[in-house]
Amino acid sequence: AVAADIVDTAVAAGSFTTLVKAVQAAGLVETLKGPGPFTVFAPTDEAFAKLPAGALDALLKDPAKLKAVLTYHVVPGKVMAADVVKIKSAKTVQGSSAKVTVMGGNVMIDKAHVIKTDIETDNGVIHVIDSVILPKM
Repeated sequence: AVAADIVDTAVAAGSFTTLVKAVQAAGLVETLKGPGPFTVFAPTDEAFAKLPAGALDALLKDPAKLKAVLTYHVVPGKVMAADVVKIKSAKTVQGSSAKVTVMGGNVMIDKAHVIKTDIETDNGVIHVIDSVILPKM
């Protein structure tokens, strides 16, 4: 398989169209195609659909806030699932920390469940989450 970066991997997966659109709107494509490594907690399209009506459109029109929300889903370094379960919180690129909870083999970051782990890319790793997590603004 051809090595693909985080953005290309998300595009190819097909279940992250909203995330990819948001990354483009926030001007984060170059960053997430950079050397990294990055760990991305990637909300699926269904996760974005759970946001209150109008919330996503409002974010897409506010690049600064959108960037803050998206960088809250990114942790510097390559943190594989085996390491995620050992930590209580993860300092994000946005600046604040997301809470990590492990209960009965289920991993949560803030209030989102991690539903798929360790999708490796050539500049990091993607863990799939079922909700969008929001930094305290």
